[in-house]
Amino acid sequence: MITKMQSQANVVAVPQSVTTQPQSQQIVGVGVPANAVILKMSDIQQISSVGLLELAHREYQAGDYESAELHCMQLWRQDGTNTGVLLLLSSIHFQCRRLDKSAHFSTLAIKQNPLLAEAYSNLGNVYKERGQLQEALENYRHAVRLKPDFIDGYINLAAALVAAGDMEQAVQAYVTALQYNPDLYCVRSDLGNLLKALGRLDEAKACYLKAIETRPDFAVAWSNLGCVFNAQSEIWLAIHHFEKAVALDPNFLDAYINLGNVLKEARIFDRAVAAYLRALNLSPNNAVVHGNLACVYYEQGLIDLAVDTYRRAIELQPNFPDAYCNLANALKEKGQVVDAEECYNTALRLCPSHADSLNNLANIKREQGYIEEATRLYLKALEVFPEFAAAHSNLASVLQQQGKLTEALMHYKEAIRIQPTFADAYSNMGNTLKEMQDVAGALQCYTRAIQINPAFADAHSNLASIHKDSGNIPEAIQSYRTALKLKPDFPDAYCNLAHCLQIVCDWTDYEARMKKLVSIVAEQLDKNRLPSVHPHHSMLYPLTHDYRKAIAARHANLCLEKVQVLHKLPFNFPRELQGRLRIGYVSSDFGNHPTSHLMQSVPGLHDRTKVEIFCYALSPDDGTTFRSKIAREAEHFTDLSQMQCNGKAADKIYADGIHILVNMNGYTKGARNEIFALRPAPVQVMWLGYPGTSGASYMDYLVTDAVTSPVELASQYSEKLAYMPHTYFVGDHKQMFPHLQERLILSDKVKSHNNLGSVADNVAVINATDLSPLVETTDIKEIKEIVRAARPVEISLKVAELPTTTPIETMIASGQVQTSVNGVILQNGLATTQTNNKAATGEEVPQSIVITTRQQYGLPDDAVVYCNFNQLYKIDPLTLHMWVYILKHVPNSVLWLLRFPAVGEPNLQATAQQLGLPPGRIIFSNVAAKEEHVRRGQLADVCLDTPLCNGHTTSMDILWTGTPVVTLPGETLASRVAASQLNTLGCPELIARTRQEYQDIAVRLGTDREYLKGIRAKVWTARTDSPLFDCKAYATGLEMLYNKMWQRYARGERPDHIQAVDK
Repeated sequence: MITKMQSQANVVAVPQSVTTQPQSQQIVGVGVPANAVILKMSDIQQISSVGLLELAHREYQAGDYESAELHCMQLWRQDGTNTGVLLLLSSIHFQCRRLDKSAHFSTLAIKQNPLLAEAYSNLGNVYKERGQLQEALENYRHAVRLKPDFIDGYINLAAALVAAGDMEQAVQAYVTALQYNPDLYCVRSDLGNLLKALGRLDEAKACYLKAIETRPDFAVAWSNLGCVFNAQSEIWLAIHHFEKAVALDPNFLDAYINLGNVLKEARIFDRAVAAYLRALNLSPNNAVVHGNLACVYYEQGLIDLAVDTYRRAIELQPNFPDAYCNLANALKEKGQVVDAEECYNTALRLCPSHADSLNNLANIKREQGYIEEATRLYLKALEVFPEFAAAHSNLASVLQQQGKLTEALMHYKEAIRIQPTFADAYSNMGNTLKEMQDVAGALQCYTRAIQINPAFADAHSNLASIHKDSGNIPEAIQSYRTALKLKPDFPDAYCNLAHCLQIVCDWTDYEARMKKLVSIVAEQLDKNRLPSVHPHHSMLYPLTHDYRKAIAARHANLCLEKVQVLHKLPFNFPRELQGRLRIGYVSSDFGNHPTSHLMQSVPGLHDRTKVEIFCYALSPDDGTTFRSKIAREAEHFTDLSQMQCNGKAADKIYADGIHILVNMNGYTKGARNEIFALRPAPVQVMWLGYPGTSGASYMDYLVTDAVTSPVELASQYSEKLAYMPHTYFVGDHKQMFPHLQERLILSDKVKSHNNLGSVADNVAVINATDLSPLVETTDIKEIKEIVRAARPVEISLKVAELPTTTPIETMIASGQVQTSVNGVILQNGLATTQTNNKAATGEEVPQSIVITTRQQYGLPDDAVVYCNFNQLYKIDPLTLHMWVYILKHVPNSVLWLLRFPAVGEPNLQATAQQLGLPPGRIIFSNVAAKEEHVRRGQLADVCLDTPLCNGHTTSMDILWTGTPVVTLPGETLASRVAASQLNTLGCPELIARTRQEYQDIAVRLGTDREYLKGIRAKVWTARTDSPLFDCKAYATGLEMLYNKMWQRYARGERPDHIQAVDK
């Protein structure tokens, strides 16, 4: 799963509407806020020298204010009452910014003619320029009252109303002006600008279109219409109108800038660059355009060019916080984090409320591990700009990292409310929902993110993770591949794709894939990054032990980082026992999970005179008897699943006075290692649920054994090794599956008499807790035989001879639930889920008599059946090569695998055939419920273990049925568990030292029937005679280890390896 921080790259100038001056009598010039008015020549009745006044008008229009003033003063001296001259002088002084003189001459004109509207308007201009808006408005309003058709008066009134913030009245003033002259296209365009500012985009669009209809070559209206289309997300129409504007006016600077901005938004970078460069031709020292151009270079990946262009923008405008912020973004991209941080700080010195710099600086602090400082900066950014979507998303990401999922979700929702097309926020919110176990919600978020941005590689990768976790592996593979097409250098997607391909046994380019995966991990560890390979998957790849331990350590450190923000003081622990030793088992798997299947009886089997048992559940009650048994038999059972705060959970454990806290999850689903990172107990131990090291400084011991974790391999582990006297693995099979302790072999009398002494014990098997009803009504023949193995072994088989097995065969072929034999009901072994679901799941012991046959699974009665019931990801190319070798060397043999998952079947079949194995030699069955999964193991002759990662629970299951397991231990814990189980069982002859020896053992078992019989008999007997399935003895062994751990702690000694303690 990928969480992205949002660095805001500011567009320092956005598309702007261009305001034009109307074409009536007005003052011309950039930045002039009002229309100064002079009378037309036809209105001047008192001028004695018409030619001189006409000359002054022409000079004024040409901008020659000095000459115009000279001639007007000459006329004024001739006649001081001439209002036309007075108005012209007022206008001249206004243009020259001599406001007092302008007001003076307007006042003189009013004295001469109190009803002269133009003079009041010009006086209003002076007040407006001085910032005296109220006085300006009074004069403009008086002017239009005196002269209701005074167009320029309405235009000036509108401008003053805008300055005063009275937008609606300003709109009305413009509308009135246009009622008197509908063809004022400039006024129409300015009205459109005002309506656009008010958000009335359709009305604004109508204004611009009317202006263009009046004046088709009016470039300003084309540009302003482009701004409306951009605001309505009609990007292509916006581009068209901006391009039309610059075609009409090749020197239209604002239109080029707007065009560049929209092209940048559309990611048409080459054309955006061209537009900005054209703008710079017109205005070479425009810092804003340099800044925008740099943004495009940044998006194009031209980081060096972006840096140079940002620096040029800053050179032109040193007080330019946006440019400093964006320069910092580019420097950070180059890895110059120190320089980037300095630039963000410079931006903040120039503008302490610069929200983008606060957000981006927070990103750096977060990456540096300063989570509190990052949080403070994100909050400051939101204080400055509450509607800052990126800051909401980034803060949410930090909160998610801290385990504050509800708060994180709130901020993601805020980010999306502010910016509904915020793809990153959708993707990150999906990560949060996934962590909250809301898979459907997460799926919706990832899907929405991809709808918004189909090229969003992270969202495709996150969507793939949902598919992978849901078992939809083909969909996951497709999404990971899409992510990698979009972003080829994407370690997370690559490593997760590799894992998916491992799950389905797609070994295309396997060696190259493994080599690249190892190089990715090496680089990430070298740069102190969180590796893309999960600790639980690291055992599957050709990584060194140091790499595997380092991967685990990085995840352990992440847990430490998450809890640091809680500012919890270290817990203090007494060294005196003061009563019984208190043991706390912590797991998310107290329920229908293989871990509970293995250890559910252990809490109740502990000696209550010596230890006090606490169980802490990290998952809600699933309603199964596994859960209720553990909760009932442990002295104390606490559900922490609703206590989401790891600090509070740790407080609860500490308050319970736990002496030894046991981590049963490691890095498996549902783990909350943050609780252990807070160290609520003085001694903390890894046990059973995770087949590897935690890499954590806060975990003291790993419960294991001398075969699984020999001391010469202790460097693999961060913990000290605490050895159980036998295997560290435990199985509750005696309690869960007592009906498999006894069996009857089914045969008809004809087959039995024709094959006396060679009746197979695994073609058709009957099991029940009580076989007496069948024994009492059926002919039972007991076959005893001495066979050679490592030493002579006596075989004793009880064979139920029926006159015919046809009714049973018919039941199986037709899918019937049961049949009757001699009045005794026999249940179809495939129908347990239909008759008793709790018995099917292993929660209850089946009370019926169950028959299991090879016919049910399409297995040949007369074949040597090798099996492996592991998930297919544990198979690698070398393992399949060994299996094919074995099948080739054992005539009439088959390999029985599970569709675990089903999509792996065709890949394995195809690879096996490429290795020369004929079709039909590998037989697949569906995954079954727990009881059937274990029971059908009786039908196999031999289980071939997966050396890469052994069957752990699966090997215990198969051994309980009396089927031998051949294993080849490696060096990792996960590859040595089966050897430990076999050693405890007393069957070391099944443990190979080399690949060739593994093949030889398996081939001998398949070709030497006597030897196979002896080994099978040995395993069948050892199930109940050896310590392997003795949960009471196991619990005692654990207690002895716990006591040794505590004694070291009580003496003030550091943890150290603990050798096996005999009873």
